[in-house]
Amino acid sequence: MYLRVICAALVMLCATQAKAQEVKDKIKGYVASFNAFDNEAVINAIANKDSYEWMVDNVPYLDCPDEDIEKIYYFRWWSFRKHIKDTPDGTIVTEFIEPVKHAAKYNAISCALGHHLYEGRWLKNTDFLHEYVDFWLYKADIGEDRPRFHQFSSWLPDALLAFHMVHPQQDYLISRLEDLDKDYKKWQEERQTSSRLFWQHDVQDGMEESVSGGRKEQNKRPTINSYMPANAKALSTIADLAGNKELSTHYQKEYTELRELLIDSLWDENDNFFKTKLENGEHHRAREAIGYVPWYFNLPPDNADYAKAWSAVLDTLGFDAPWGLTTAERREPTFRTRGSGHGCEWDGALWPFASTQTLRGMGNFLSSYENHGELLNEHFYYHLQKYAKSHVMNGHPYIGEYQDEVTGYWLKGDDPRSKFYNHSTYADLVIQDLIGLKPQLEDKLVLSPLIPQGTWTYFALTNLDYKGKELEIYWDESGDRYNKGKGFTIYLDHKKVHQSSQIEDVSIHI
Repeated sequence: MYLRVICAALVMLCATQAKAQEVKDKIKGYVASFNAFDNEAVINAIANKDSYEWMVDNVPYLDCPDEDIEKIYYFRWWSFRKHIKDTPDGTIVTEFIEPVKHAAKYNAISCALGHHLYEGRWLKNTDFLHEYVDFWLYKADIGEDRPRFHQFSSWLPDALLAFHMVHPQQDYLISRLEDLDKDYKKWQEERQTSSRLFWQHDVQDGMEESVSGGRKEQNKRPTINSYMPANAKALSTIADLAGNKELSTHYQKEYTELRELLIDSLWDENDNFFKTKLENGEHHRAREAIGYVPWYFNLPPDNADYAKAWSAVLDTLGFDAPWGLTTAERREPTFRTRGSGHGCEWDGALWPFASTQTLRGMGNFLSSYENHGELLNEHFYYHLQKYAKSHVMNGHPYIGEYQDEVTGYWLKGDDPRSKFYNHSTYADLVIQDLIGLKPQLEDKLVLSPLIPQGTWTYFALTNLDYKGKELEIYWDESGDRYNKGKGFTIYLDHKKVHQSSQIEDVSIHI
């Protein structure tokens, strides 16, 4: 009997190893195809020739039946790797692969810092991300003729806490609290009004030539007025971890007050949307994608009135265009009237930065709220799949700055400065929202998948470190693909911790 058990275990081990090698071979094939169509004009820390080894050692392995979602998942990791750059001031992550005039030293730009941390936190080796954070906190402004970190709005404390929830390093987090607190106060000095709302130029939101903003207008935008309460909430949590109850209470109060201000001041109840408030105190008429940013941080109340905002992502006169989610509603009278690739027009064209924020808001809305209105998991999948399909130029995977919403044409063309534009996330949306891995502060594994029932007959997410443990997630309708049994199975450090017949929400203490 024992011999039969041992033999069965060996058979399963061999099958598991064979499947793992099959996935690695698949990654090797993807990398070979990506490398073949790249002239590698810029080489940073990890060259194309080393990209396969880096990916096999670092990225979570995704195996799924949706070819578009899977291929772009690996393309985005391959592309992200290009932006990891060693400098005399530590390792950073760039936004543009080619030098741009508005960057700080080493071609560093703070605009997508939050996106870089949310995306990069899923890698196995994340030490370089702490160096990257420290670059912005301590080194970026040295020797510069103007502030570089505050050149753009930021949700750094929120993103840093999100990073900590995947790879806990409490000593590092606590050691940066004093400087994060100082930085928050600096934002208050620079951007907070007497009403306690924050203002921002659209260009310093990274969203210039928008419908409701301007390069000089000091409007109160849903962006910065979502980032700041989210940052306050994160700082309250970090202060609590540090045992600083006074600071924790201060920032919890700050979070509560700023959240209430956002809801009371920027929600237009006549149009059921969060809108920019102009300098004259009135809401701008337009509904823009930035109105979904509050849900990125779970800020709006959970009731039917606020849920109405999401009907616009299902409306072809709203944000649902043939090629993706627009940055302004298509019914807006001035939609796409500010140019076409001549500058950086956020008046309707598709921007991956905004698509990322809207999709994360949608994911949070579906998984964390009860009042979903018209929105279903199928709608999230539809928009994520469309986002995946938009990563293309001349038939090959591509990520650039912004696109025509009807044709998918990249509005900067094949401009070297736009190639591999690292201004958004993708893998983070697949892992946290579609597959539903929701990182927690405490030692818990929480899953809330948004994969519509009946859409996939299998998927696997493996080679993923979560809180120092190796996590493997399998869905196998037949039980034949992964040899882990039928259904939804989860392993931590190779020990089965969950199995069920359907893809479902899971909460496990680890």
